[in-house]
Amino acid sequence: MSESVLHQDEGGIRRITLNRPESANALRPEDRNRVIELLDDADGNPDVRVVVLAAAGRHFCSGADVGGIAKSKGDKRVTDGMRRIMNGAQRLIAAVLDCGKPVIAVVQGAAAGIGAHLALAADLVVASEEATFVESFVRRGLVVDGGGAYLLPRRLGMQKAKELAFFGDKLPAAEALALGLVNRVVPATELAKTAEEFAQRLATGPTSAITLTKRLLNDSPDGDRAAAFLAEGMAQELQSHAHDSGEGVRSFVERRPAEFRGW
Repeated sequence: MSESVLHQDEGGIRRITLNRPESANALRPEDRNRVIELLDDADGNPDVRVVVLAAAGRHFCSGADVGGIAKSKGDKRVTDGMRRIMNGAQRLIAAVLDCGKPVIAVVQGAAAGIGAHLALAADLVVASEEATFVESFVRRGLVVDGGGAYLLPRRLGMQKAKELAFFGDKLPAAEALALGLVNRVVPATELAKTAEEFAQRLATGPTSAITLTKRLLNDSPDGDRAAAFLAEGMAQELQSHAHDSGEGVRSFVERRPAEFRGW
């Protein structure tokens, strides 16, 4: 049997690929946990400077493997469901948001439920013209999970977030681009090339500066101006001691391209 989550490290790029195309890349607990493990490892691995999250087949990710959930039996205790969500779907989204390396989602088809949130949590999203994003929870009579109530208003604004969550309608790639949910929408034949261009640029960039910038931007909607300014100042102080900070200044003075090492 083939692995359900593939990964490869090369040239500073960690490529994580969901590999259950026969099941529309629905995430089972073991698949989800493997993705979390790979993201956590990338965070502390100095040889990884960017993560590319992609999927095999026609679909990006159809969400959680609800078939497995439906088969689960036994008595439920109060808070069991809460713990399952917090230790599962929410932990997956947090792993993307908290990964110190930039994460690129490559969405070739349907991204539904937790699959949509997996893409929306990424720092950059490249989508094919056939891609769609669906808040499928309401279709199954479920409350939005996987950090959706946190992500959607921050990505879309409250009114559009409620529309998608209440109705579960498909959001085509072109509309997602207009709303600012994705960075590029390209023909399917150009998807891999476009994602690779993003990955290569990030893999040769000043990784520590990008890491600190990611943290500042992700935290900014949740704090006040004073806290944001203080965090920015502290990040600037930290980065001023980095090799890449000095190299950036030297290359400017010497009028040559910078050669960043990522630290």
